[in-house]
Amino acid sequence: MSGMCPVIHFEMPYDDRDRMAAFYRSVFNWRTEMLGSDMGHYVLASTTESDAEGCMPREPGRINGGFYGRNPQWPAQHPSVVIGVEDIRAAMRRVAAAGGEVLGEPMPIPGVGQYVSFLDTEGNRVSMLQPVPRPGQPA
Repeated sequence: MSGMCPVIHFEMPYDDRDRMAAFYRSVFNWRTEMLGSDMGHYVLASTTESDAEGCMPREPGRINGGFYGRNPQWPAQHPSVVIGVEDIRAAMRRVAAAGGEVLGEPMPIPGVGQYVSFLDTEGNRVSMLQPVPRPGQPA
């Protein structure tokens, strides 16, 4: 692992995605993008302006996020932060070695990267993402 792994995204569950989107638009002026069934009805939340590709916030230290529908089969559905990692398998091993619990196997997110959640030693649900390389970034 080279350097610190930054928080790159947040996630929160929703019960009613239209109600949730209206709330965050009206209270915080966030933009939302409702994805379809092929992406699990995920809702992207833009909290800050992004680059031309819509991937990275223009201002350092700011993050965007998303919302997912609650599912009774998924454990620990609470607000969560997503931490960027270079190698998701190595990070999973570090989580387990340090006393955390990885929740399943990495899930591919098309055009985004590999994603998996875990519980830290305090029972907090946190997630990791190994992003796909972007043009101009090393693979």
